[in-house]
Amino acid sequence: MGIQQERDALLGLITGAAEAGAAIIREGASRLGTIDWQSKGPGDFVSEVDLRTEAAILTILRPALPGVALLAEETASSAGAEARQGHCVVIDPLDGTTNFLHGFPEYAVSISVLDAGQPVAAVVLHVPRNERCTATLGGGALVDGRPCRVSTITDPPRALIGSGFPAKDPHDLPVYQRQLARVISGVPDVRRAGAASLDLASVAAGRFEAFWEAKLAPWDFAAGMLLVTEAGGIVSTVEGDPLDPTQPSSVLAGNPVMHRWLRDRLRDPQYDPPHDR
Repeated sequence: MGIQQERDALLGLITGAAEAGAAIIREGASRLGTIDWQSKGPGDFVSEVDLRTEAAILTILRPALPGVALLAEETASSAGAEARQGHCVVIDPLDGTTNFLHGFPEYAVSISVLDAGQPVAAVVLHVPRNERCTATLGGGALVDGRPCRVSTITDPPRALIGSGFPAKDPHDLPVYQRQLARVISGVPDVRRAGAASLDLASVAAGRFEAFWEAKLAPWDFAAGMLLVTEAGGIVSTVEGDPLDPTQPSSVLAGNPVMHRWLRDRLRDPQYDPPHDR
């Protein structure tokens, strides 16, 4: 089997697993008032649906990929060094749990396969819309089987930017507020939907010109980073450094021009509002 065929086979496997997980999430969405959910920390929740979805995904993936390292949000995690050796599957069974629990239709299943720490296959399945964003390294990015590309808009006054609040760590809020002030002074608007995998998929599909968030876990961005790069975009840390999809990180993504513009806005104090000078 050739390299691209192997990647296509991995994509088929994780897409099937994502669809199995989505079926459980849809069943849960029909009975939101009865779902048991708990707080893991400030602004961070886990529900029985998260756990059942992850279990269903692992039931499919473990027999097909015996011994492969796992990075999964709820129950299965490998050490960072192990995740960077050979193949590793990175799983977010329900990205946007808070949205799901409140019936806000922005949540997804996100799964990616890494090879020596590099994403080689990825799927982000938007559950309410039943939209599949997929990619393989060197094989391009697709939305429901159709090729997608990042936006061609390079003029900030015409751009739409995605972001994520530091809801889990309020100590990061002052820095974020200054960043938001810098960005929103140069673009028409900023959107915060609450599911980073979908935000990155929107960059890949050309819906957002760029996106940033100060702190994400690997399962939040590992799939989305491959979608963006295969759609012709750039993904990095907020500082512009390479991303490690096995470690928590800040994330900055966009088409090449808007990625550079947003990186400069986020780090350049000349754009601070007057009261911060």
